[in-house]
Amino acid sequence: MKSSEHDLLAAFLRSEGDMKRYLTKATGSAADAEDLAQEAWIKLARNGAAALAAPVPYLLRIARSLSVDYHRTRKTLLTSHDIADILEVADEDPSPAEVLEERDQIRHLTRIIDSLPERQRKILLAVRIDQRRHADIARELGVTTRTVEMDLRKALDTCSERLEKLNRG
Repeated sequence: MKSSEHDLLAAFLRSEGDMKRYLTKATGSAADAEDLAQEAWIKLARNGAAALAAPVPYLLRIARSLSVDYHRTRKTLLTSHDIADILEVADEDPSPAEVLEERDQIRHLTRIIDSLPERQRKILLAVRIDQRRHADIARELGVTTRTVEMDLRKALDTCSERLEKLNRG
């Protein structure tokens, strides 16, 4: 071992405890601090010529730089907790069976609406589909607003009752 390598190793060993304490505090993990300390030694040994004048400050700069890099990469990596959270997100898309069920419900509702008395059907569609005001519908049909409200209630009740009956049986 050359004298310069021996000097670098001696500087590393003198500073190793302080450096590991710093890295443990910076990373929150003794194991990660140990890995970073080993990486610091490798960098120091590779760049020995640049470090010979002041090896300890140079080593501590390497440790700080490795700590910054450590945090930068940790921000982009998902933890096991993050992955578990992602996997727990429920799939909001309906299953094929649910899609089929919803289509059946729409077909049944369409048939029920078609079977309503004409005025009730017109009022229901005008209010719920076209979103028209009760007063405008009453004027158009030549009835009172109260009649529109009553016919709408009857149409909704009929639809609800018939759908419920279909779903039970």
